[in-house]
Amino acid sequence: MIRNRFVRLAPVALLLATAVAGTAQAATDGSLGATSTGTVNINATIASRVQISGLSDVTIASTDPNTPETKAQDVCVWSNTAGRRYNIRATGSGASGAFTLDSGVLSPVNYTVEWAQSIGQSGGTSLVSGTALTGQASTAANPTCASGGKSASLVVKMDTTNLQAMQAGATYAGVLTLLVAPE
Repeated sequence: MIRNRFVRLAPVALLLATAVAGTAQAATDGSLGATSTGTVNINATIASRVQISGLSDVTIASTDPNTPETKAQDVCVWSNTAGRRYNIRATGSGASGAFTLDSGVLSPVNYTVEWAQSIGQSGGTSLVSGTALTGQASTAANPTCASGGKSASLVVKMDTTNLQAMQAGATYAGVLTLLVAPE
C-alpha cells in the first residue's frame, strides 16, 4: 500500500519540481490575516535601438590641390543590442546617392567616406553609397557618449584628382547622410 502512494505521488513531485525550475510563477494573492503578502512577477523587454551623435560639418579648404585632404572626426554610436552591434550605411547627395560635391554649374567632384569602429583614426573601411557596413560594435555606454568619450571615427577624403578638377573660388557643397541600424 505504501508503494502505491509513492507511485501516485512521484508524478506530482516531478510536476512541482519542473514548475519551480521552469518559468516564474504567476502572481499570488495574500491571505486574510494580521498581515497579508502577495507577489507580482515583473517582466520587461525592450526594442533594439541605436543612436549616432557628435557629428560635425566637414570643411575642405585645400590650399594646394596637389595635396590630398583627409578630414577625420570622432563620433558617438551607441547600440543596446547584445555585443552593442550595429551597421552603418552612408548616402551622398549626388546622383543615385553618390558621394559628390556640387557647385551648381560646374561638374560635381567625388569624395570618399571611411568608417572605423574606434576613435582617433585617419582611415578605416571604405563605405559604398547605400550599402551597409555590417558587424560593427560600439564601446559607448550611453546614447550620447556623455560619460566615456566617443566610439568611432568618420573619415572624409578627397584625392588630388578630384581637388584638381575643382575650380578655384567656386563653392562646392553636398550632404552626407549616415544611417545606423542595430544588429
